Amino acid sequence: MRADLLDGILAFTRVAEKRSFKAAALELGVTPAAISWTIKQLESRVGTPLLNRTTRSVGLTDAGALFLEHARQGVSQVMTGFVAAQSFGMRPAGVLRLNVPLVAQPQIEPLLAGFADAYPDIELELAMEDRFIDIVAEGFDAGIRIGETIAQDMIAVRFMKSCPMVVVGSSDYFRKRGKPKRPEDLSEHSCVNIRQTSGRVYRWAFEEKASDGGARVFDIAVKGPLTVNTADLTLSAAASGVGLTYNIAANVAPLVEQGILETCLEDFMPVMPGFFIYFPAQSKSLPKLRAFLDFCADYNLG
Repeated sequence: MRADLLDGILAFTRVAEKRSFKAAALELGVTPAAISWTIKQLESRVGTPLLNRTTRSVGLTDAGALFLEHARQGVSQVMTGFVAAQSFGMRPAGVLRLNVPLVAQPQIEPLLAGFADAYPDIELELAMEDRFIDIVAEGFDAGIRIGETIAQDMIAVRFMKSCPMVVVGSSDYFRKRGKPKRPEDLSEHSCVNIRQTSGRVYRWAFEEKASDGGARVFDIAVKGPLTVNTADLTLSAAASGVGLTYNIAANVAPLVEQGILETCLEDFMPVMPGFFIYFPAQSKSLPKLRAFLDFCADYNLG
């Protein structure tokens, strides 16, 4: 099919309907001469005259009437599609793909029902994984990660405030084994490990304040009877008395409030800088992403 086959059809339908080159040119914002040249080119491609031109009027040939009958519907459908595409670009709609770390699952879950109700035309797709990826190359609109791990060429908007880490265990466990006084005491305790997507077992980070106001930051490889690959499973195992686990305080807070888990080593816990939603600059104009950012801001995640 010739690339220029459809050129001039809009101009032809406007002249045919208005019976005037001048009126068609005025509507399309071009000169009558340009309209005339465009239609001559169209007639050349069709191979027969479409318009009868006189100094006083413009009429349709038989071929022109037949062409208009078919072309008018096609032009109308194209214009409808154009308007629909424009309106789609202005309203929050479509599939919004987010890449989210597993540890952030407890933070994003409470948002889902409210977001779905507020924006029924957006289909939210979540890929839960800890793998560091190129969100653009893998087709995601945005990702959620800890601020310090986000590439500098990305825009980052805070999703969750800074929050301390915690070590927790069940009350039954602490009754049997006691609570560690220092991070080094964990060598005498059963701990639930988490294996990251990279294959590495996560090392528990701690911070010890010094008398001069500074702090010693260090991490420890812990041991225990169970290694899992999701943060939720570590909490379930800790609640069952399997051992101690390490998590974000905000994730653990409901279980602590219910008395299911207790904290320890509070004086040695570092503060996690918080999660950010990140995305390339050109994605900021997407209504579906702006809607998600606004909803998260209104939700005021702690």
